[in-house]
Amino acid sequence: MLKQTTLKDSFSLTGKGLHTGLNLTVTFNPAPENHGYKIQRVDLEGQPIIDAIADNVVETTRGTVLSKNSVKVSTVEHGMAALYALGIDNCLIQVNGPEFPILDGSALYYVNEIEKVGIEEQAAVKDFYIIKSKIEFRDEETGSSIIVLPDENFSLNVLVSYDSTIIPNQFATLEDMAKFKDEVAASRTFVFVREIEPLLQAGLIKGGDLDNAIVIYERQMSQPDYDKLADVMGVPHMDANKLGYINHKPLVWANECARHKLLDVIGDLALIGKPIKGRIIATRPGHTINNKFARQMRKEIRMHEIQAPTYDCNRPPIMDVNRIRELLPHRYPFQLVDKVIEIGANYIVGVKNVTGNEPFFQGHFPQEPVMPGVLQIETMAQIGGLLVLNSVDEPERYSTYFMKIDGVKFRQKVVPGDTLVFRVELLAPIRRGISTMKGYAFVGEKVVCEAEFMAQIVKNK
Repeated sequence: MLKQTTLKDSFSLTGKGLHTGLNLTVTFNPAPENHGYKIQRVDLEGQPIIDAIADNVVETTRGTVLSKNSVKVSTVEHGMAALYALGIDNCLIQVNGPEFPILDGSALYYVNEIEKVGIEEQAAVKDFYIIKSKIEFRDEETGSSIIVLPDENFSLNVLVSYDSTIIPNQFATLEDMAKFKDEVAASRTFVFVREIEPLLQAGLIKGGDLDNAIVIYERQMSQPDYDKLADVMGVPHMDANKLGYINHKPLVWANECARHKLLDVIGDLALIGKPIKGRIIATRPGHTINNKFARQMRKEIRMHEIQAPTYDCNRPPIMDVNRIRELLPHRYPFQLVDKVIEIGANYIVGVKNVTGNEPFFQGHFPQEPVMPGVLQIETMAQIGGLLVLNSVDEPERYSTYFMKIDGVKFRQKVVPGDTLVFRVELLAPIRRGISTMKGYAFVGEKVVCEAEFMAQIVKNK
């Protein structure tokens, strides 16, 4: 299984803030396992920390603004996109002001620095949220929508549409996060000339210029008004009859604006708090709908905090019933594991098909057959035993025995026709023949029982 990652070392970037115009420094630091993304305002008393999660987003006007206890940090999306796309799970970000520096308006500086310091693998397992069915969020007023579909990896399709002759419709696709640097990271933020004056009046984009944004002039103005706006922007006067892109550097790609919207989607969805396996299809996305969707995904994750393993009955098992008999001493009517479909260094997934012919249904109960909870736990323990015995030499010479069972919960009854899928993982390395494990049993997507148990591995006499 993939492991969590963090930075090997710290790095800092300095530049002006897009909205405040302040000179700012942001520092990205390594963080421990299960830390997630956190942002620390080192310029304030007590150096308060904000969890970088969608629930803490308070504004989305021209960027993503996080806040906790009245402490704010804005324009975080480009840095978040770089962390998420490069697979970094844990990072403490320190900034000496109310926003991240805009740099060149892209995520490329962040990506370059991450690659310079390197990425370190940690011991904890990376906790993906696997999309198993279509999830959709729509904003009927704006026509924006975000849909996520099942997929083996994280990928995105983004479509943008504007009332503009310069960029009426564009789309961008990213199939592989490994290509983020080459295909997306360098795409810059953009603004329409018609938006500049209202944004300035709102106290925003004080640090905006042609070095950190693409400016799009697509609705003709009078020459005096255009000259006045150029003076406000601090740029030379230009011909008001000439429509098009205004920027010092040429476009990196013809669809650079759509690619930047894709970058923003990644940055905003990084605030879900877990990496996703699924395909995002975003139509006319923006920070507002991105955040609403991220919040919906966080609710979805809380509802399905423990996800059922993926069970494909067409794939051959890792262990069939014959191999299981070689490892376990159990025989009819107590060999309760039918097959093992997945196994790793510290976890195992096994299957028990519950049929109407199970001998225990003769007495439990003849009129309403229900699988005894103790046998569900016994099956779980047998699967845990297979995980342990699979790691020793001559496993047929060993047996595993219960020492303790804790935290047992039964959530719904198991009946004939159900397929029980168990996931059991080690809670700690095996020491002196003692193993501690946590197990879950699922029917479909629902947890039907769970337990923690301790077992002893004993060599047979």
